Amino acid sequence: MSARTGYSLWPLAVYFFLAVATAGGMMGLSYVLGQRHRERETGQPYESGIVATGTARIRFDVKFYLVAMFFVIFDLESLFIFSWAVSVREAGWAGYVEALIFIAVLAAALAYLWRVGALDWASGKTAKER
Repeated sequence: MSARTGYSLWPLAVYFFLAVATAGGMMGLSYVLGQRHRERETGQPYESGIVATGTARIRFDVKFYLVAMFFVIFDLESLFIFSWAVSVREAGWAGYVEALIFIAVLAAALAYLWRVGALDWASGKTAKER
């Protein structure tokens, strides 16, 4: 890009240089001025004031992951319904019918999950196994 086109890259280069110099300066100063600990407790795992016990590689039941997926799915769908509610006047009756179909599909999915026992934590068996 030449000066004839009206674009100049030197402000971008200065900005990039200042950003890199600032980040490098902060990292260098923290290295020079920072404290160094070599005690045995420094390397120990520690979280929220509680010393860790046991291993971190625990197998969780699949239901935890199912609940997380259901939450994400239904949370995103509630976002779609909210965005529809914001634009309900522009969408008109066609948008209303489409939203009803969308909610009906959600209700059918929830009924299916309920029927197969995916939401039942009380027993270890699904509805098909009973």
